Order: sequence, then C-alpha cells, then structure tokens
Amino acid sequence: MSTIEVFLIAMLIIFSLPYLVWRLLNRDDVAPLVVVQILAGIVLGPGVLGALLPEHYAFVFRPAVVQSLNGIAWWAVILFVWIAGIELDLRQAWRHRRETGITAALALGVPLLLGCAAGAAMAVWPGWRGEQGAPWQFVLGVGMACAVTALPILILLMEKLEILRQPLGQRILRYAGLDDIAIWGVLALILLDWARMGRQAAFLAAFILAGWAFRRLMRRLPGRDRWYVGLIWLAACSFGADWAGLHFMVGAFLAGAVTDVDWFDQAQMDLLRHHVLLVLMPVFFLSTGLRTQWALGGSMVFVVAAGLLAAAVVGKMLAAYLAGRILGWARGEAWIIGWLLQTKALIMIIFANILLDKAVITSDTFTALLLMAVVSTMLTVPMVAPRLRPPARI
Repeated sequence: MSTIEVFLIAMLIIFSLPYLVWRLLNRDDVAPLVVVQILAGIVLGPGVLGALLPEHYAFVFRPAVVQSLNGIAWWAVILFVWIAGIELDLRQAWRHRRETGITAALALGVPLLLGCAAGAAMAVWPGWRGEQGAPWQFVLGVGMACAVTALPILILLMEKLEILRQPLGQRILRYAGLDDIAIWGVLALILLDWARMGRQAAFLAAFILAGWAFRRLMRRLPGRDRWYVGLIWLAACSFGADWAGLHFMVGAFLAGAVTDVDWFDQAQMDLLRHHVLLVLMPVFFLSTGLRTQWALGGSMVFVVAAGLLAAAVVGKMLAAYLAGRILGWARGEAWIIGWLLQTKALIMIIFANILLDKAVITSDTFTALLLMAVVSTMLTVPMVAPRLRPPARI
C-alpha cells in the first residue's frame, strides 16, 4: 500500500476506535470522549498494540505515517494551548486579586511541594530522570506536573456540570487561569538553556515589542480579519520560542496570553475549541500513545502513578480547604473547587510531552504522569456532581 493509504487507515483507527468504545460504555460522567481518546492512544502505542501485534503495528505506524501524524498533532496542540491562553481574563483576576491571589497561590504551591517531594523520591532510583535533566529540573518538573490544572478541560467539565457561566464557575476559571501563567513560566525556567541565553533574551525582547504592535493592530481590525491575523501571530510566536530553545508550546501560550478574549465572538471561540478537540486533537492523543512505554515491567509504573495521583489530589484538596478557611467560603465550596482544580488531562500531558522531548524525564516517568492525568480527570465529575445536585425532597 502507498503511504497515503496507510495514513488513512491510521486515521480511520484514530477516529473510529475511541468513538465506538465511548458509545458502548455510555458513561460520559466517568469517561468523557477526551479520556477515552487518550486511553485509546495508549492502547495503540508500542506498549500495548506494538507488544501484542508488532507486525501490524509496524505496518500501520511506519515512520512516514508517524511523521505525518506528528505534524497534525503539533499544530493541534499549538492551537489548543493558544485558545487556553486567550481564555485567560487577567482583568477579572485583578479586580478580585486578593481572593484570586490567595487561592491560586495555594492551589499551585501546595501540590507543587508534595509533587516535588514525590519527584525527589523518584530521582533516587534509576530509570526515572532523563539523560539531559538536572536533578532540580526533574524534581521541579514532576512537582509542577502534580500542580497543573487543565484549563481547557476544566471549561468542558464545568459546561457539563452547568456551572461555567455561574459565579462559582467564573471564580474557578480565575484561579486556574492565574495558575496557568505560573505553569508556563516554570516550564520556561526548567527549559532555560544557558548556551542559548542570547537567543532567548532576543526572543523575549522581540516578543514584547511585537506584542505591543500586535495589540494595537488587533484593536483596529474588523472581526473577520482578527482570526486570520491571530493565526499568523500564533505561528510566528511558536516558531520564535522553539528557535530560542523555549519550546513552541511556550510561544503558543504567550501568543494567546497577550490576546484579549473579547476581540473574538465567544460563541465562535467555543466552537473553535470544540472543533479542535473533534477534528485535530485525537491525532495528538495517538501521538502521545506512541510515546508510551512499559519498560519497568508495568507494576512499578502503576505504583509511581498512584503516588503522583495522591500528591496531586491531596495537594489540591488541602489547598482548597486552606483557602476556604482564610476567605470564609460557603460550606462545600472547598470540596467542589479542589476537585475541579485537580483536573489534569491535556495540559499536563502536553507539559509532560515537553519534558520528554527535552529528555528531562524518561518514557517511564511520562507513562506514570500520563496515567495520573487520565485518572484525575475521570475522578472529577463523579466527585463533584453529587455536591451540585439539589437535596431530594421528602
């Protein structure tokens, strides 16, 4: 078969298998389609399909096909992170700066400390830290992975729970949005390459100047032109960040962070996020699965994943409890906020992908983080939904 024919077979598998499993399970409360797609990517990777059917795996996922899939996956995740950056509303965070600052600091700091402790324990054993990762980079990377909140998936889950446009949902968005900035800032610190300091300084200086010009231009453009100019800006920032050694995801987030959400129609932005998830992101999930290995025999990966999940969940719940005590939240709010903020899913997988690309972590650590992200996302709705239901009348 030609490469294009095999590529289309791969695309057929990517879109049909997760969808059919999701429809047969019919448990969208526990396993949303996005979670099933991530799990399908793992199953289709070398750790499962490659081990069970190596010849079939090698036939479908030949190098030329994988290269094509990676190109789609790169653009998909660039768009996804850009949208996440746009959806930050720093003006609202500033208006409620005391509440937002306290909650966001605790929601990031407490799980970060617990995650760093878990990372320090992992670093003692061989096979977890990557060849290019210094001990501090590895520990900080694992800690930040435990502290991540997946803002785009959080939006989807709050839409499902019908609280996104309510005051509670808007508060949670502010907390998660502020933490998103810190997450990408820490990632930039982890990836800081002293040999490329000149390039990185040049990129940041150029970004500040170009960002000022970009904002002035966008205010003057009609709505129909803003989308196209925004995509040009996205590609330029992603290229510049990768050229400087900061990774294209950092550039994509920065491109979105300096873009005001009210420059675009909210309904169109929601549709764009939906269509990216529908049309492009399943390819990213597969490319993620192609990286998933079980080199430590499986059992140790699950043990580490469980420990990381405990650090992430306990950290977020403890942070929400402390914030609730300080700020005088209503009864039950800390539980809802803590569970929603511990949602990991895509942003943590993207974060871990970057650490794997830069050899800060190994494929075994990546697999443990991937499992932690999937389980944390599956837990969110079942733990939150009962608290949002009105009490039954007797």
